[in-house]
Amino acid sequence: MHIGINAHLISGEKSYRAAGIHGYLFNTLRYLPQVAPSTWQFTVMVSRIMAHHLSGLHIRRAYFDTSHPIKRIIWEQVLQPFQLGAFDLYHAGAFVSPLILSKPSVVTVYDLSFMHYPQALTAARRLYLRMFTALSCRRAKRVIAISHSTAQDLTASLDIPAEKIDIAPAGYDAERFYPQHPADIAAFKVKKGLPDRFWLYLGTLEPRKNLITLIDAYARLDKKLPLILAGGKGWLYDSIFERIQQYGLQDMIRLPGFIPAEELPFWYNSAELFVYPSVFEGFGLPVLEAMACGTPVVVSDASSLPEVAQGAGMLVPPHDVDAWVQALQTAYDDDAWRRHAAEQGITQAKQFTWLHTAQATIRSYQNAQWKN
Repeated sequence: MHIGINAHLISGEKSYRAAGIHGYLFNTLRYLPQVAPSTWQFTVMVSRIMAHHLSGLHIRRAYFDTSHPIKRIIWEQVLQPFQLGAFDLYHAGAFVSPLILSKPSVVTVYDLSFMHYPQALTAARRLYLRMFTALSCRRAKRVIAISHSTAQDLTASLDIPAEKIDIAPAGYDAERFYPQHPADIAAFKVKKGLPDRFWLYLGTLEPRKNLITLIDAYARLDKKLPLILAGGKGWLYDSIFERIQQYGLQDMIRLPGFIPAEELPFWYNSAELFVYPSVFEGFGLPVLEAMACGTPVVVSDASSLPEVAQGAGMLVPPHDVDAWVQALQTAYDDDAWRRHAAEQGITQAKQFTWLHTAQATIRSYQNAQWKN
């Protein structure tokens, strides 16, 4: 069987972002040839500027850079349909397949944030994703969701039958995310001017990450460590800065901005606690990476996060400020809990590997082949 995969959302940069759609696609493709039947062939369609090597796969680059959304849509809907003739199965790696499609298909959906949090996108992109994701999923032989939460959302919001959905959770890179030597951690703290002990959030600064609740709880604590809110600015982030100023916490809460992918393991290892109060996630990769590094986690019990942290981290109702105050107090006071959470987090993280993601993807292809 010859499978064509649209992977144009892989970043063209040499140090691609380890999180999000870019990382999911890249790492799944890395392991796909290892677990596929020996007679299968894969052609991966990418942007002209994609520089990464993917062994065991045939790479087909577009004639132009498709990193800009408009250019990518033009390629996706106008040019791509004429390049699919040799394939037995087509895999839309992110939400949308071409409107003109004569091949059986599989489509991967990461979350439906464009429906539940439409403010984050332009009107044109929101309309495109909403219309074409629904159509692509309904026409597909199989739909891959990256969590049970996303699968349930697909059924509830787009009326996709549950029996048509396969689950392929994300993984983490065990060669990068692991408990590091204390001397290396200490050297990184000195290099970055970090306090010896601190709490860390890492993600986009935007409303669905629920940072206002975290700041409200943090302000009520009598005993607390410095809090670092790391990540790039998303949308409607001004209220985060305003709330910090309202409480006079400018000296206790730091916002270092976007963290390069190569630094992520050091940040996780350096933190005494990782906090993630988000109310909506497709998966929650930062939580998984933090646990793999042996950092205790306190996360919301919302969306997909319990699937990642269940049995390892502390789960808290997302909007219950009192519950967050209690959780942070426990994390500060209870050395035994921190040790236990760190150990359980490492064990829990080992359940999520990119090899398993690739295996689940192959099973979805086989399901589509059988259905066809």
